[in-house]
Amino acid sequence: MAWYAYCIGEKQAFPELARHRKPVPLESVHGVSGNQVFLYPASDLAVIVSEHNPAEALNQKAGVDHARVIADCFKHSTVLPFRFGTVFNDDESLRKSIRSNQRQFLGNIEKLRGKTEMHLKILVDDCCCARELASIAPEKVGRAYLSNLRETATRQRERQTRARAVSFQMHRLFLPLDEEVSCRLTESGKMVLDIAHLIDRKYVERYQNKFQSTSAMMKDCQMQLSGPWPPYHFVHRLTRGAHLPAHSIPAEPLPAAASTSAPPQVVAMA
Repeated sequence: MAWYAYCIGEKQAFPELARHRKPVPLESVHGVSGNQVFLYPASDLAVIVSEHNPAEALNQKAGVDHARVIADCFKHSTVLPFRFGTVFNDDESLRKSIRSNQRQFLGNIEKLRGKTEMHLKILVDDCCCARELASIAPEKVGRAYLSNLRETATRQRERQTRARAVSFQMHRLFLPLDEEVSCRLTESGKMVLDIAHLIDRKYVERYQNKFQSTSAMMKDCQMQLSGPWPPYHFVHRLTRGAHLPAHSIPAEPLPAAASTSAPPQVVAMA
């Protein structure tokens, strides 16, 4: 039997496993394809899984279901999420993978216990208009073209400087325990900063209040906040060295609408 994997949690956080050594249904929780979700005991860990048909392709709804199950488990336990589409071929491959990485998983859970991720998206008016850059013909080589290249490079440096300044300001205002930052340019000429902050769960309300005051202060930016989430970005950082011989089956990209249910999919154990 193949198992679709969602995340790893602490066995002690699920009383259902106290007297069982076999998978136990997680009441009222259904995952990908509507399948019953199980708690799979593995020493001091619980692997959250559901039965899976390997011939079945994963669609966009499956991505939302994947994130929802992880979020449900995060209400009860510190979790280490698996990448969307992770499947173990049978019981033996699941047990072997968990057993060979158990020490690291337990250590990562300890590091992330009591912590959560908040996600900021910040749109900043950029000094460079994307439409102007797109109008430059590739064959227009010469003094004007080279001059334009220099201007583009200058604008790129200015953009990076501004992105760093905004990121630093967010760090100074929110004081996270850790952070992951990425930046991109939209077609409309705006910079988008995606900032993941790791914070103590007990300070979520304080963080939300700080966001309200900060967004009112940052007149030249549009700010969006989501969370609290499982610490997706930071699990990825901790588990880069882990080796899990599970495979990811072909899956459609996550829909844009999934952003209301989960942060960008950049984490997992692979």
